[in-house]
Amino acid sequence: MVQRSKLGTRTLSFVGRQEWLDRPSYRFEHMLGLVYNALGGARDRVTNALNGAWLGHPVHPPLASLTSGALGTTVALDALSVLPGRPASELVDASRFARRALGLGILANVASAVTGVTDWQHTHEEDRRVGAVHGLLNLLATGLYVKSWADRRRGRHLRGIAISALGYGITVGSSYLGGALVFESGIGIDQSGQRLRTHDWTPVLPASSLQNGKPQRVEIDGVGLVVCRTGNGEVSAFGEFCPHLAAPMADGWVDRGRIVCPWHGSRFDVDSGEVLRGPAAAPLPRYQARISDGMIELRGDGHHPLGASSLEAKRGVAK
Repeated sequence: MVQRSKLGTRTLSFVGRQEWLDRPSYRFEHMLGLVYNALGGARDRVTNALNGAWLGHPVHPPLASLTSGALGTTVALDALSVLPGRPASELVDASRFARRALGLGILANVASAVTGVTDWQHTHEEDRRVGAVHGLLNLLATGLYVKSWADRRRGRHLRGIAISALGYGITVGSSYLGGALVFESGIGIDQSGQRLRTHDWTPVLPASSLQNGKPQRVEIDGVGLVVCRTGNGEVSAFGEFCPHLAAPMADGWVDRGRIVCPWHGSRFDVDSGEVLRGPAAAPLPRYQARISDGMIELRGDGHHPLGASSLEAKRGVAK
């Protein structure tokens, strides 16, 4: 286990050092931007759907799980179909269902690739290189799966089984890289930071010091937040970091009822924190704010669009 762990670490380190991948990857990102911009008014709707703004988290992971399940089923049925001593009817059924599972896996893999590329385009440096190799390996594996599916349709079952087994081995290796992006780099994970749990109104700064359209960072009980004025002159308070890749929202700005992430342009509703435009998928935690005797006061039992604040509070009580 230790050796495999070291091998995985060395592999990730090696891929992360391949700076030659940067130039083609940024060119590909530029091409993606042109494609999305060509959608005109539908751009935000399409990218939000691909990023998972409607779901509250990225769409890529569940599609990747569906892909893995379908392809794993294909390999299992293939193994069953070549076992000696099985009735001919069972072998035919296993082969037929394996081809159907493979077809589902191909479709899920394509959908997973489209959503994965949409998430990947906002990564940088080592994460971008690992993600690029992850995607290229999946592209290679998908080509093998298509070839396998076509061979099976032509009656070349053993050849199809061998090709899909090779593709599945590539998929397993690629999945390791994808898992590293999630669990080590936090790609696709809500990175909005700690939740404020205090239920008491806490003064943070004079209302007169808050500029229109400019979020300002404050801190309560070691938890960072940003405070801003909305278009109607009221005050809103949010988590310190963008849920997408932890951009400091204090460097962002308020534009027509939306608080904008300074790094990748994610936009959140100032009244609810809900995502209006990705690449962020999770909402921005929002807290209760008021002005009392000229001071802005906050408390941590404000609402979060998906209940993350209350869930976090419950976990804290349970501990």
